[in-house]
Amino acid sequence: MDWDKLKTFHAAAEAGSLTGAAEALGLSQSAVSRQIAALEEELGVMLFHRHARGLMPTEAGRLLFKAAHDVAGRIALAEAMVQDNQDKPAGDLRVTAPTALGAIWLAARLASFHAAYPDIRIKLLLDDRELDVAGLEADCAIRPWPSKQNDLVQRKLMTVRQHLYASRAYLARAGIPKTAADLDDHAIIHYGPPHLAPIPNLDWAARIGRPQGAPPRPAVVEANTIYGVLKAAEAGLGVAGLPDYVARENERLTRVLPEVDGPEFEVFFVYPEELKGSQRVTVFRDFLVSEARRWES
Repeated sequence: MDWDKLKTFHAAAEAGSLTGAAEALGLSQSAVSRQIAALEEELGVMLFHRHARGLMPTEAGRLLFKAAHDVAGRIALAEAMVQDNQDKPAGDLRVTAPTALGAIWLAARLASFHAAYPDIRIKLLLDDRELDVAGLEADCAIRPWPSKQNDLVQRKLMTVRQHLYASRAYLARAGIPKTAADLDDHAIIHYGPPHLAPIPNLDWAARIGRPQGAPPRPAVVEANTIYGVLKAAEAGLGVAGLPDYVARENERLTRVLPEVDGPEFEVFFVYPEELKGSQRVTVFRDFLVSEARRWES
C-alpha cells in the first residue's frame, strides 16, 4: 500500500474527521478525502462510515488502523534514531503536556532551551488527555501523574503545591475570606466534571473548610481544564484552587487564605525506553530538571 495514503487514513481515523486529519497533515480537506477514497478503491472495501459528526471506522477500517498505527510508530522511531545519529542534538522533538502546564510553565522556558540547542525544533502538543508516548504519538511527555506503563522511563521533575487564588476585582466586590469556612459565602470555580477532568486532586476548593460528609460547595462555573479554571478566575468569577505553576507569577491573581494549602502532586518527565539513548530527549530532560529545581527553590 502507498504509505502516503495509509498515513492520511491513519490521521483521519485518529482525528475522527477529515478536518482534523487535514490540520494534522497540513493538507486541504479535499486532498484528504481524495486520498482516502483512492485507498478504499484500491482495497475494494469501505474504511469509514461518514456521518454528520465525523468519520466512524468500519470493521475493515479498525483492522487497518491498528496495522497503520504500528507502522507509524516504527517509522517515528526510525526517524528519531536517524536524527540522533549526529554530532550534536538536532531535529524535531515532539513534547506533549497538559494545556496549562505546557502553555504557561513550559512555554515560558523554551526560549532558554532554544538558545542552548538551536538545532532542536520543539513541537509542543498540548492536550489534557494522555497521548500514547509508548506508541510514539510523542517523543516525550510532561505529566502531573506517574506513568503506569512499564515500557516508559520516567523522571520526577518537581512537587507542585496548590493554593487558592482570585482576582483583585472579585475580592473588592465580594470581600476577602478570613477562614476556609468563609468560602461558603463565595463563588467557587470548579475543576471538573471528574470523568472529563483527568488530573487528580484539583477539585479541593469545593470541599476545604466543609464539615466531613458535607456536600461540596456548588460551582459558579466548572471547567475541565486548569487553563479554563485559570481564565475564569482572572475574569473575576470567583475563587479557584490552582497549582502554583499557573498562578504564582500571574499578576492578575491574588493569593487567598495564604495559610491554606491544597494537596500536592508530582510532575514527571516521561519517554519511551527506545529513546533512552536519544540526545534530543536527554538534553531536554536535563534542561527541565534544572528549570524545575530553580522554580522550586
